Amino acid sequence: MSIIPVSALRNVRPWGRDAVDIVIDDDVISAIRPASDAPVQQGEIDGRGMLALPGLVNTHAHVDKSWWGLPWQSYGGEGGTDGRIRHERARRDELGIPSVGITAAVLAEFVRHGTTAVRTHVDVDLGIGMRGIEAVREAFAAYDGALTSEIVAFPQDGVLRRPGVLELLADAAAAGVEHIGGLDPAGIDRDPVGQLDGLFAIAVEHGCGLDIHLHDGDELGLFQFELILDRVERLGLVGKVNIAHGFAIGSAAPSRRRDLLQRMAGLGVTMTTVAPLGLPQLSLHAFDAEGVRFGLGTDGIRDLWSPYGTGDLLGIARQYSRASGLVRDEDLTRVMEIATGASMPFVGREATDLAVGARADIVVLDAENPMDALVRTPDREHTIAGGRRVFSR
Repeated sequence: MSIIPVSALRNVRPWGRDAVDIVIDDDVISAIRPASDAPVQQGEIDGRGMLALPGLVNTHAHVDKSWWGLPWQSYGGEGGTDGRIRHERARRDELGIPSVGITAAVLAEFVRHGTTAVRTHVDVDLGIGMRGIEAVREAFAAYDGALTSEIVAFPQDGVLRRPGVLELLADAAAAGVEHIGGLDPAGIDRDPVGQLDGLFAIAVEHGCGLDIHLHDGDELGLFQFELILDRVERLGLVGKVNIAHGFAIGSAAPSRRRDLLQRMAGLGVTMTTVAPLGLPQLSLHAFDAEGVRFGLGTDGIRDLWSPYGTGDLLGIARQYSRASGLVRDEDLTRVMEIATGASMPFVGREATDLAVGARADIVVLDAENPMDALVRTPDREHTIAGGRRVFSR
């Protein structure tokens, strides 16, 4: 891995528009001017007229657990959330999960595919304590601040059904993680009120965010949406809570979905999706109409849950668009906005674009425009994170 400061990105087309030179001062875009014919200097990158977009933002990852770089691991164990949890617990130690090396391999794939910012869930349980958080922090530190990251201390094995997990989550919050997680308060712990009360109490005490996996569907899932929103409102945690997956809202009746989305928007509750195939997708138009922010994530890649995944957030954006039946230019462009700078609030920064004063997070691709890039997912040519080149093809 090489991290090289960049003083200018020459001859690129932001969002497919006219060619420009993007001047970078430290980690910030300091000027954007028409492309010059002057020779490319040391510290500059020749973009050769290619497409430039803000860096990709992965809003739901699990960088602590993967077998990327190891020999092929055949799928085993039982299906379903609880079955996959048991299988992972049985095999993770022999594969060195979690470790700095595992996380470094995952991050290398992310930056190779143009990702410059990551919100990642990191397992915290009685077997590994907070070793995973330590490993993930060390792997990110190797990028010397180039990559923007936030950590969710994640109780993958449940919260209440494993006495001591709430205390571990509180310890993680006290130690500075940006968020704590939850997992299917009804489906896993079978005590939605108890799990949510415990998690929200930690968030209130330590001022951290909440990012809750919610796979439960239909009325059971919608009931948990309402429990979460009730607590956000009562405890004043506006803008501090995210619901991941949230399959129930995708199949809710239109009027019920609209009412929930309006309430979420008023409370600043966001959502993230990994665009799962075969399940209802979060509605781009419904979410935008009500003003609910949602982001895209890769979930786990090549892990003990599934052999699939490449670390390519752009591929997830394409999967989301195709599964949602999106074909119009304005919709495809909107998905690209969500996959890039519009999702920076998920990692604690303001939404951004390729503009003077913005953080210099840029991905360069050989594509005609953002729509072409989305449907074709070409190789990334260069990834610049915080004004430094972290990948070139």
